[in-house]
Amino acid sequence: MKRLFAIALLALTTATSSLHAQQVDLRKKISVSGTAETEVTPDIIYINISLKEYLKDGNSKKKVDITTLETQLFNAVQKAGIPKENLTINNLSSWNYVTDKKKKDPDFLASKQYRLKVADLNKFNLILEGIDAKGIASTNIDGYDYSKIETLKKELKIKALLAAKEKATYMVEALGDKLGSVLDIQDIGDNGGMMVPQYRNYAMKAEMAMDAASAPEIDFKKIKLSFTVNTVFEIK
Repeated sequence: MKRLFAIALLALTTATSSLHAQQVDLRKKISVSGTAETEVTPDIIYINISLKEYLKDGNSKKKVDITTLETQLFNAVQKAGIPKENLTINNLSSWNYVTDKKKKDPDFLASKQYRLKVADLNKFNLILEGIDAKGIASTNIDGYDYSKIETLKKELKIKALLAAKEKATYMVEALGDKLGSVLDIQDIGDNGGMMVPQYRNYAMKAEMAMDAASAPEIDFKKIKLSFTVNTVFEIK
């Protein structure tokens, strides 16, 4: 009985070893990577705008209230051709606090924050010209994006894959062989993410006399996207 069991175990071991031997991939292969990159100008820019009441000529009895400044902002946005839904209140809870404070203290200067979505920074400059400069506490760029980013990512990945195939082709053909089918593709993804565009002089204070000549000088550079794929091709 023990002898029969040993024979069966030996047969199973031999069959398993034979199966493993059959699964070994003996095909000739080449592993290469491909990269594709491009630069685009952001066409979606989010800007924070903070408005604040101020006293006329230092007279505490004459105040330019937040409602007046808000109306100026809304009108300027409309005049610039920007959809009204692109302008939203950015800090509602803070505004509720300010409203209560204002009721208790008539001399309190209220402030309110907004978030504006624009595609062209030149239009934003036009909007600022339509608002009382002394009522602008500050502005800053809050974020940016590109409207066709997903389509662009797909295109870059395809280009990266084709670049890998081209590289593999000339390397294999240089040795007198031919490139076969692709055996494996690994999407490495975005190389470090979108590079942040650079800008300067985009924080403004109320004490700055805002007019067309003193509009913020902006140097908004393009964002860079780069994708890499690793591939394995068969060599015929």
